[in-house]
This record gives sequence, C-alpha cells and structure tokens, in this order.
Amino acid sequence: MAASPTSANPYAVLGVGVQASAAEIKAAYRQLVKQHHPDAGGDAATIVALNAAWEVLGDHERRRLYDSTHSPALGDGGPPPARGARVQTPAAGSRGAARDGELLVWLQRVYAPIDRLLGQVILAFPGELRALAADPYDDVLMEAFCAFLEQSKAKLDRVQTLYRTMACPSAAKGFGLSLYHCLSQVEDALAELERYTLGYVDSYLHDGREMLREAKQRRSLMKEERRRLDL
Repeated sequence: MAASPTSANPYAVLGVGVQASAAEIKAAYRQLVKQHHPDAGGDAATIVALNAAWEVLGDHERRRLYDSTHSPALGDGGPPPARGARVQTPAAGSRGAARDGELLVWLQRVYAPIDRLLGQVILAFPGELRALAADPYDDVLMEAFCAFLEQSKAKLDRVQTLYRTMACPSAAKGFGLSLYHCLSQVEDALAELERYTLGYVDSYLHDGREMLREAKQRRSLMKEERRRLDL
C-alpha cells in the first residue's frame, strides 16, 4: 500500500513535533495504537502507518537519519528548519563574536553544572537498581532505593533553578531544548520509579528504567555536540 503524504512524515503520523523527546513520542504512539486498534473499532491500515512511524522515530539512529535527509525545502513534509537561523551580513562577524561569548557563558554557568548533576543521577541508577534487585521486598534495600530517589529529586530541583538562571542564547536553542528534554525525561523517570516503590508494579519500573536509558543517550549526544561547538 502506497504511503499517503501524511504517513510519509512520521512526526505527522504520531502528531508530535520534531523536537519531541523519546518519551513523548513513545507516549503518543501508545495512545494512538490504543485509539485505532481494530479491537477498539479502528482499522488495520492506520495501525500499519503508526507502526511504520514508530519504527523510524522509536529508534535513535533511524530518527537521526530521517531528520538529516528530509528537508522541508524538498517539499516532503520533513521537519522545519531550526529556529534562530540568521542571514550573514557585512557586520555579522562582530555580532557572531558577541553571540559566541554569550553562548560560552551559558555553557559554563548553566549547561556544565546541569550536566554534572544529571550525570550523578543517571549514572548512579544502575548500581542502585542492582542493589534493590537482590530483594525488592527487603525493607532496608527499599529504603535505600527510596533515599536515592529523594536525593535525585533534590538534585533535579537544583537543575531546575540553574536552568532558569539564564536564558539559552538563540544560537543554541536546539541544544537548550535537548537539555530541557533530558531533564524532563529524568523527572518523569523518577516519578515512574517512585510509583513502583509504592505498589511494586513492574511496568512502572520498566518505564522508568527506559526513560533513564534514553536520557543517558540524549546526554551523551549533547556532550558530543558540546565538543563540536569548539568554544
């Protein structure tokens, strides 16, 4: 079956923006599958389109490849151009230097400490989970895991404060948005993990673990992008 113009764009199929986080895409996919499942009165063609979109956007490498090869200039319904793009003028050199200086300050004062705090939460999680896995019903182990969650939430409070101290420069809006999505993923993951500690529902543990895994990948990509900025 030939893909329709809408289904050719996986973002449009799932009803999400090009800057949507992995968790947001996953949530949209799940909701639409429930809504359009044949058992709920939907049709198989829609499910096929949803699954095709998920195969692209649900995989980091496929999504990155799609984003890099689909341009709105080609009229293919790809993602819009990054906001904040500027046209060079004869005086652009001096303005560019000023923007670089502003960006460097933001990277040092906002991004660097936020990245450090997020890393403390993300990288510590596997060890904390392994300790709990020895016996999730052991009160001492569960209390230790809950203490880790509380400490992590306190760190995220500091991250939120840092994020609001200085607006991200327009030259790095995409980078700043990725940082915000990473923060949101970690916050959502901690909420899911806390729900698990209240009722031992495995789906909460699974979702929280997956969100932290995705946040770890996003953080790694941001660190690579930071190195490429060469400031």
